Amino acid sequence: MAHVEAEPKLYGLMAEFETPEQLLEAARRTRDAGYRKFDCYTPFPIHGLTAAMGVKEAKVPWTVFIMGLLGAIGAFSLQVWTSTVDYPLNVGGRDLLSWPYFIPITFEGMVLAAAFGAFFGTHIYNRMLTYYHPVFNVPQFARASTDRFFVCIESKDPKFNRDEAYQFLQSLNPLSITEVPE
Repeated sequence: MAHVEAEPKLYGLMAEFETPEQLLEAARRTRDAGYRKFDCYTPFPIHGLTAAMGVKEAKVPWTVFIMGLLGAIGAFSLQVWTSTVDYPLNVGGRDLLSWPYFIPITFEGMVLAAAFGAFFGTHIYNRMLTYYHPVFNVPQFARASTDRFFVCIESKDPKFNRDEAYQFLQSLNPLSITEVPE
């Protein structure tokens, strides 16, 4: 019996463009065509691309705010508990709960927690901890870091049909269209 190799699973279809304006138009038309699971790859940030893609509001600022708030509450609570319950120390007749003295540590706790929230929030929400991505299998994708712009429609998109997606990408007049294996 002959060994039959299975066709590699398809991650999606990728179109290559030469200018940022072409990519912006392609992103708008891709979103307007009803595709939701697609991404754009560029060598530099392009103003208006997130709006053209229909990306929702960023989660990182809220994560930083909440982590900063939790850090401030945690630092203040630790100082209150330490100075009033765990180890009350009467220094110079001041109150045990002398909150003005707690402000610097509270501020530092807020900054530290917010910094951790920004670092980990950015890495988690932007999937920066992913060391492999299927688009790396496309030889032309090496130019995404220098002078080319790409749109990749994922096969997981509910509207994705290989032939229809190919025809749609062809209508955007790209330099090339490539199948992206998983």
